[in-house]
This record gives sequence, structure tokens and C-alpha cells, in this order.
Amino acid sequence: MIKRALLSVWDKTGIEALARGLAELGVTLTATSGTTRVLRDHGIAATEASELTAFPEMLDGRIKTLHPAIHGAIMAVRSNESHMSQLQEKHIEPIDMVVSNLYPFKETIRKGNVDLTEAMEHIDTGGPALIRSSALNYRDVLILVDPSDYGPILEELQRTGSVSLMTRYKLAYKAFMHTSHYDTLIQNYFRSKLGHNAFPDIMTLTYEKVQDMRYGENPHQKAALYREVGPAVGCISEARQIHGIELSYNNIDDANEAIALLKEFDGPSVVVVKNGSPYAAASGSTIEEAWHKALNADPAAIFGGIAAANREIDVKTAQSMAQVFLEVLVAPSFSEEAAAILKEKKNLRLLCLDNISKKMPEGSLDLKKVIGGLLVQSYNDLFLEEPRVVTQKQPDAKEWEDLRFALKVAKHASSDAIVLARDEMVVGIGQGQSSRISAIRIAAEGKKAKGDLRCVLASDGFLTFPDTLEEAAKAGVSAIIQPGGSQRDQEIIAICDRYGIAMVFSGIRHLRH
Repeated sequence: MIKRALLSVWDKTGIEALARGLAELGVTLTATSGTTRVLRDHGIAATEASELTAFPEMLDGRIKTLHPAIHGAIMAVRSNESHMSQLQEKHIEPIDMVVSNLYPFKETIRKGNVDLTEAMEHIDTGGPALIRSSALNYRDVLILVDPSDYGPILEELQRTGSVSLMTRYKLAYKAFMHTSHYDTLIQNYFRSKLGHNAFPDIMTLTYEKVQDMRYGENPHQKAALYREVGPAVGCISEARQIHGIELSYNNIDDANEAIALLKEFDGPSVVVVKNGSPYAAASGSTIEEAWHKALNADPAAIFGGIAAANREIDVKTAQSMAQVFLEVLVAPSFSEEAAAILKEKKNLRLLCLDNISKKMPEGSLDLKKVIGGLLVQSYNDLFLEEPRVVTQKQPDAKEWEDLRFALKVAKHASSDAIVLARDEMVVGIGQGQSSRISAIRIAAEGKKAKGDLRCVLASDGFLTFPDTLEEAAKAGVSAIIQPGGSQRDQEIIAICDRYGIAMVFSGIRHLRH
């Protein structure tokens, strides 16, 4: 039986309808000052919380409900005679229902570029205490933190005059989840201010569900997509689907990889990913040129892939894309005519992602779940710092351009990775191999169909063995970029000099498992 309810909400959505419904059921309403004003403006009688405490709100409203007259009324266990006698002794009437939500800290930090002072002004203290006290005593106190629950709870009260114990338990769980999420947002915000190398002794993370999936990697696995809370960073969880059937778990995983690689490029570029790794990529003066270069480099690799572009898709590009089987296409936007052409393909998922080219913010973390734990590292946001030419031959301007392009792709390929590129497009790629000799043979095999034109090579790790360089020479490689730093560097350099191949040491390893 609900006799008295306390209402203290920042988000006033639905509060008037709930309060009116409770009043009609004979529930006595008490509210904090802001909520009281809203209720009275709608002609709903409510006692202000300060009348219960006999103590005015103070410190600009920071102290409202932190008082025994309120928390005692909430936390007293009704079946505990000692608790109830103490309430009677202090002339405190029990509160049977609490409706509360918190200051908009999440909305504040999502704006981006928020200073610490402004953020701290939106950290709630009394609200979490109110919610936790209520959830702790869920058998006797009904706690509502989500406006979407107002209607169903009011309907249950109207229908039965009470709320079931299971419903109370579920609402208590939701309340603890609400405050936990809120506190984690705050501590993660504070952690972000400590800089790139802040790895706390206790790692707490929080995400919000975007959608449930039909299934996971395989049909027998359940799955859902969640997103981090914070300013937009141009990630897959922010994309808007404008056409096509529901995205699968694997679609999202591959689209994520495509977007991550695409962020490496500033000019018009297209990336195609399959099975979690890049298989085609190209840059051009326009997005149409980039697409055709990627397509012509390896049509077989593109078939059934997940494509991402960093410029609007125009009509001509869409007409060509419509001739190829793609699972997903992600772009900042589609022209009206281009969208109409692509929407004729019923199974093609079209996603719009406004910030697709936005670089990852400083301090971003890379997380990998392991059994019973979590691997955490700083995001790989380095590319090149001071590359050093170590051979007699120097790369020319065109080779430098292609070396940088190839290394960007190698950075996102699965180790051991070898990328062959020419004219800012991938012409061969070997990845996920147990040795680099295997990777280069696979990459060279992919290049054979494209003729004997010269190309450059990028390796994500050390090139240590002579046979790898022999294969590179056979594949028509004219310049190589690799980390350098192995014990056999001088031997490798000598082989390059013998074949007239330029070699650059990047000084940076980009292994990716």
C-alpha cells in the first residue's frame, strides 16, 4: 500500500501525469522545491520537503533531502519493531515511494570541451543517496528512476492497489544500475583529466545499449551493441542506418575495423574490410576515383565486404557500387540521387556517420576481453615520427606517398602483415600469417594479376630474414617501410642495396592481434 511518496526529479518528463495519478489514488505527495513548483503549476497539491525536515534547502540547493526525517522515513524496515518505534518517537511518517533522477552530468560532458568546474556543478550528491536508500529497502519502498516506468507502475497500482515484490526487486536493480552508471561516468571523466597513461588500480566502465542483435558471431550466441558515453568520436555505435535489413554482429565488427582504418586518411578514401581485416583500400582526388581504384585493385576482395568512405557518396559512385555485392556501406552522407540508387538493393545496409573522419581523442583506451579479465592499453594513435632512410637508394616523392599509404593499412591489418601498394591503393596484402615470408607470398600472389608494375611494401613488424627480401624483389618492390631494430638489420639493408630497393626504418612497430 502506497500512502506517501517523495518526488525529487531533475528530468520532469511524465512527472505531472504520475503525480496526478498518485493523488487520485489518495497518495500524499512530498517534493523538493523545483518539483513542487511544477506540480503546483499543474494544480497538484504537494508538501515541500523542507516542511518535513523543518530545515530550508541550502548551499544553492545542494542540501535538500540529506536529513533523518527523510532518510529515516525511507530506510525504516516496516517489520522491524525497533525501527518503527524510533520513527514514532521522532514523529517521522514512513515514505512508501520515491521518484528520483539525477543532475544531467552525462548530458553536460557529452557537449564536449566542458571544463572541470562546469562538470562538477552537475554532479548530484543527495539524489544518489536518496535512490540507494530506497533501493536498499525495496521490500517496503518503491523506487522509480526511469520515466518509462511511471505508466506501468501507476497502472499496476490502479489495478491491484499494490506492486508485486518481483517488480519492486527489478526496480531496485534498475536504481542501483542507475547510480552505478552515474558514478562511473563521473570517475571516468575525472580519469580522463589525468592524461594518456592513467591506468587505475580498479577499472570500472559503463556503456549504454544501442540495440539487441539477432545473434552473435554464430546463431547460437546472443549479442547486443553498446556505446560509450561521451562526446561523438565517429564510431560505429553512433551511425544511423537509413536502409537495409538489420545489422549483424559481424557486420558491426567489420564496420568498426573499416572506420578505424579510414580515420588514418585525410583525402577522399575508401576501405573494404572482411573477416575483421582490411582487404582493399585506396585514396584519390575524389571519392569516385578512390572507389574505382579500390575496386580495380581487387574486385574479388571487395565482393561481400563492408565498405567505408570518408566523403559523401555521389551518383556516379553509387552507380558503380550498385554493381558490386556489398554487405554494408558507411559514409558521412549520401546524395539524394545516390541514396535512391543504392536503396534499390534491399539487402545493402546504408549507414550515415557524421564524424567518420574524426580522430580518436587523446587518452582513448583499447580494450580486449580475456577469460576472467580485461586487457587495457592506450589507443594506437601514433603513425610516423622520424622515419629514417637506411639504404643507398632514397625513396622518390611518389614512393614516399605510397609508403605512408601502405603503412596506414598495415597498421590495421592482422599480424604478421605485409601490404603492397601503388598509386595510393592496395595491390596485395598478406595478413594473419605465422611468418612474414608466408604473408609476402600471399601479397605477391594477389599482385600478379595486376601486372609487373613497381610497388612499395609496408610491414607492421621487423623484416628479419633474407628470403622475405628476395620475395619482395621478385614482386617488383621498389621501396620498403618497416620498424627496423632487429639484430639482422645490416644484412637486410645489404640485400636491399643489392636489388636497388629503398628502405625506410619507421622506428614504430604496429603489431595487431
